[in-house]
Amino acid sequence: MPTMTRRARTGAGLTLSAVLAATALAGCGGKDAAAPVAAGPTSAAAVTGLVIRDPWVKAADKGMTAAFAILVNDSDADITVRGATSTASPIELHTMAMKDGKMVMQPKQGGFVVKARTTHQLAPGGDHLMLMKPAAAIKPGDEVSFTLELSTGKPVTFTAIAKPFAGAGESYDPGMKMPPASAHP
Repeated sequence: MPTMTRRARTGAGLTLSAVLAATALAGCGGKDAAAPVAAGPTSAAAVTGLVIRDPWVKAADKGMTAAFAILVNDSDADITVRGATSTASPIELHTMAMKDGKMVMQPKQGGFVVKARTTHQLAPGGDHLMLMKPAAAIKPGDEVSFTLELSTGKPVTFTAIAKPFAGAGESYDPGMKMPPASAHP
């Protein structure tokens, strides 16, 4: 059974956790210790260089589905997402590309490169984390945990909330058919 819960999360709870963690870490150092990292979305960047914003998973009763987010590189060096893991499903990095006049989904060779001081969007119809074979249905409100394997050698873990999404007719099942790229808004 995948590690998912059906509870609502609040930003306040996450922020409180980050503040408490920063306070606890600050108490461990002497006078030469670095200042605590500010709470909020940039606190993960101090450790990995990469922040995950607005993560979500397309809810699915069966079959493949996908996860999306905004990857924020707050560091001065490019970071490549080389792979991903989840207890909910085997994961592949995928992208959408034109092939013979049709949009097709395919593995992303070389991973997702997030240039220094920029963002990279994982979005329907583009780059995404492909949940290849979820162990159970992913219902709206479920939380799915992910770990990204980075070129920095430091993994980043995050939790995404499942949402219903019809989108532009994306299908994350084998043999999917999508309208041509010009048909997307």
